[in-house]
Amino acid sequence: MSDGAGAGEDHDDPVSRLRELVRVPTVSHPDHRDEAAFDRFLDLLARLFPLLHSALELTRVGGHGLLFRWAGTGGGDPVVLMAHTDVVPVAGRWTHPPFDAHTEDGWVWGRGTLDDKGPLGAICEAVEALLADGFTPARDVWLSFGCDEEVFGSGAEAAVAELSARGVRPWFVLDEGGAVAAEALPGLSRPLAVIGVTEKGTTSLRLTATGKGGHASTPARNGPTARIARAISRLERTPLPPRLPEVTLRLFGDLAPLVAPPLRPVLAAASRLPRLVTRALIAAGPETTALARTTIAVTTLSGSPAINVVAATATAGLNIRVMPGDTVAEVVAHVRRVVGPGIEVEVLQANEASPVSPHRGDPAFDLLGRAITAVFPDATPMPYVMMAATDSRHFTTLCDRVYRFAPLRMSKAQRESIHAADERVETSAYLDGIRWFRLLLTTLPA
Repeated sequence: MSDGAGAGEDHDDPVSRLRELVRVPTVSHPDHRDEAAFDRFLDLLARLFPLLHSALELTRVGGHGLLFRWAGTGGGDPVVLMAHTDVVPVAGRWTHPPFDAHTEDGWVWGRGTLDDKGPLGAICEAVEALLADGFTPARDVWLSFGCDEEVFGSGAEAAVAELSARGVRPWFVLDEGGAVAAEALPGLSRPLAVIGVTEKGTTSLRLTATGKGGHASTPARNGPTARIARAISRLERTPLPPRLPEVTLRLFGDLAPLVAPPLRPVLAAASRLPRLVTRALIAAGPETTALARTTIAVTTLSGSPAINVVAATATAGLNIRVMPGDTVAEVVAHVRRVVGPGIEVEVLQANEASPVSPHRGDPAFDLLGRAITAVFPDATPMPYVMMAATDSRHFTTLCDRVYRFAPLRMSKAQRESIHAADERVETSAYLDGIRWFRLLLTTLPA
């Protein structure tokens, strides 16, 4: 069964409300965005979740950012639940239009269904339902909804500044990140509920080569484009040394009993033989390779403005994810050394890896784990190093416990669709995500 996007759709169920959220194209571009779309989205959010907006204290931060306070009954340190309203631009060829929120066979297709309107909607649904039941949490709950996460904007920093000014020191912060991930590792038959306890730092560099340029009929050797091409090739042939943080080593040790026999002894030996495990991760593909080292991705290229003109300047943009234990300075030095002379290396953005939050045995982490086990009994909660960047990195100045977990089941194909084509969420998974947030909120200790 399927249906399209119809005007005047009934908003009487969570899936319909999610579809409405997805249909508003709140796209963040690096240099511009449609402010009217964000206005429409906030108006829609208020219409779909009226109790959330009327019963909770709301502060606007960072333009279109929202910061809600839900007063609790106790005096314990508050918790912060995070999400963001913006999405990345559309890329690739889609099976269904990315902002139609097409439903078919129990799935909702569209940009933002996973990143991050699915988690956003699940939080709002859980809070709205609990408010309707007359529930009050055991401690204050803050909802921080950023508006420019996808372009590394300042919305989350504005929220941190507001909380800091109010003297708020959260017990824990929870943002997007990990998921209930199927096919997380070769030989692993059960899903892992991976909770990010740290995240890689995000650093952007620009490589530039310059020359005389000229007419394409008389090209000179070793021009800017050729030098940029060689620099890129050298970077690909010379990755940064692998590194397995303590969190990852512990993750593999815990995973060893769960995987098939060929991989079991490799993971069991992670702490004693990290080089062996590193080689296995790198051989298993890009998703596991990212667990083993700082990564460098060439994301943008530019050269001549015309096909019959030799470029006077050629550039390449590098997006780097810095592994905990590495530093931005070390990474930049590596890039300069590898690309060699004749290539200018400019640092556009620099962020170190986030501090590692407490995990096994910590009361906040274990609370998340119990909620996971209750809603996803087939999944094993595990701490891990998050590869992508989230708004939560700014909250480490306020709180020692910053976690990254979206309570949605995701296949490997779904995870690969984030920031790519055919992003989609299963409706049953979305409903489970709502149940998870509701359980978390109702089991917060005083």
